[in-house]
Amino acid sequence: MSFRDNKDKDPRINRILELVHSLAAGDLDARCPVSQVGDELDAIIGGLNMLAEELQASSMEKEQARMNLEAEKEKLRFLIEQIPFGIISLDAKGNHHFVNKKFIDLFGYSLQEIPDGKTWLQKAFPNGTHRNRILSFWIEYVRNPETKYLQPRVFNARCKDGTIREVLTSVIKLDENNLLAVYEDVTEKRMLEQKLVQAQKMEAIGTLAGGVAHDLNNILSGIVSYPDLLLMDLPDDSPMRNAILTIRQSGKKAAAIVQDLLTLARRGVSINQVLNLNKIVDEYTRSPEYQKLLSFHPNVEIEFRLAEDLLNIKGSSVHLSKMLMNLTSNAFEATMNKGKVIISTENRYVDMQKGLHHDLVEGEYVVLAVADEGIGISNEDLKNIYEPFYTKKIMGRSGTGLGMSVVWGTVKDHRGYIDTKSSEGHGTTFEIYIPATRSKTEDVFKPKLEEYTGNGETILIVDDVEQQRTIASNMLFRLNYTVDTVPSGEQAIEYLREKTVDLVILDMIMPPGMDGLDTYLAIKKIHPDLKVIIASGFSETDRVKKAMRLGVREYIKKPYSMETIGMAVKKERESTHKSAPP
Repeated sequence: MSFRDNKDKDPRINRILELVHSLAAGDLDARCPVSQVGDELDAIIGGLNMLAEELQASSMEKEQARMNLEAEKEKLRFLIEQIPFGIISLDAKGNHHFVNKKFIDLFGYSLQEIPDGKTWLQKAFPNGTHRNRILSFWIEYVRNPETKYLQPRVFNARCKDGTIREVLTSVIKLDENNLLAVYEDVTEKRMLEQKLVQAQKMEAIGTLAGGVAHDLNNILSGIVSYPDLLLMDLPDDSPMRNAILTIRQSGKKAAAIVQDLLTLARRGVSINQVLNLNKIVDEYTRSPEYQKLLSFHPNVEIEFRLAEDLLNIKGSSVHLSKMLMNLTSNAFEATMNKGKVIISTENRYVDMQKGLHHDLVEGEYVVLAVADEGIGISNEDLKNIYEPFYTKKIMGRSGTGLGMSVVWGTVKDHRGYIDTKSSEGHGTTFEIYIPATRSKTEDVFKPKLEEYTGNGETILIVDDVEQQRTIASNMLFRLNYTVDTVPSGEQAIEYLREKTVDLVILDMIMPPGMDGLDTYLAIKKIHPDLKVIIASGFSETDRVKKAMRLGVREYIKKPYSMETIGMAVKKERESTHKSAPP
């Protein structure tokens, strides 16, 4: 009798059929009870139940494997999203299968705007350089299947907002039909590298400039200082008076160039005076240099837009005025004697969350802007304008090549920032950011000669240059002081072991022996409370700063003048401080 003939007579057959249908439908929990008959049908039922258990176990393993695979995929997806590089996968036809969030953040395009890799490449690399590189990579791979990746290179990519970013691109072959492109935004990194190179270059040239400035200061001392002494002895109607005044003025101009070198060397700049930039602009417009500039460029229109509520800054009026003069002079020359120059000031708050300038800390700034409608600056020249002696002018006629280097050094010394915008044929704008202060300005007065005259006090001059000793001695003698001199720190120590003085004027640089700091420390051991003034061409060296921390209250810069040396001696003579322990 057949299986079909027995199904109506034995209910187990129906249960077997139901089990088969359930298993076929995916119900792996279905089972068929086994009777106690123990015949062939029970054996079939037992086999089907065992098969169901094996299928169920296999299904659970597959489900666990699937869950594990999904978990690994999720981990991989998470890691890819955290990688600080833009990633896109492309097939041989240029279609993309995956992009990470960093890719979208970097270039700014949504997936809807770049339905395929080819569209994105055309948007981001319109000149075709990178597109052609990828095509060449495919051709190379066809010729040489061993080629698995392209060496990283930097390309300029155009983002959705129009900005140009420098991206380091790497292309990796995944298989015969797919590749992976990785993009790292190196814009900021390359800017920092360029700034580091620029800083190192300025430091090297600054060291050279500082040494030259030191020697020039010694040479100029006679030209700048002696006219003060000569003018004191000349009557007002002397025919020699104008000649001596001319010598003094020429010496001061030469000393101003030395100050440019010192600024370039990042030395000798005091930025503690509370100033208002509007006043510096006003004083500059009344200077002979400005009037001369107007006479050379009669067809240039100048406009001033000065904020009435401008905050104050802390700085050096001399250096800021020189910075303004250089910027204005360059702006006038760029107009080619036609067009407009605009000088403006304003208060501006820099909010770093808006990402305005990476070199600036968040806070209040005073912004000085000098804009012209001139010929503009090429991108190539824009990279070099702050380098010393880099100029497009005729050397010796319209510039020394130090003007913009002085601007750069002045801004950095004032902890500021320069924002330069220029386009050939459309003019240039320099914006100078300088930290603002809520402190009030102080009135500056010029003391009269009798206000810094002495009462016969004894002063020891310590300087390795005979001319410097002679100049300082003559000035202090005329100011009614008793003066003695020695040429070295070692001789100063021997002198002070046997004699006493009221004050010492101590040169900082005295090769090859003890310098000013070492001499000062030795003096403190002999006369702990002896008053000492540091004299130096470099007021901001670490050695000078250390001497100031240890008790020196005054320093004077060379070349000397009657007023600077007289006022420094008066202040130190009237002070009541005691030296700090070394």
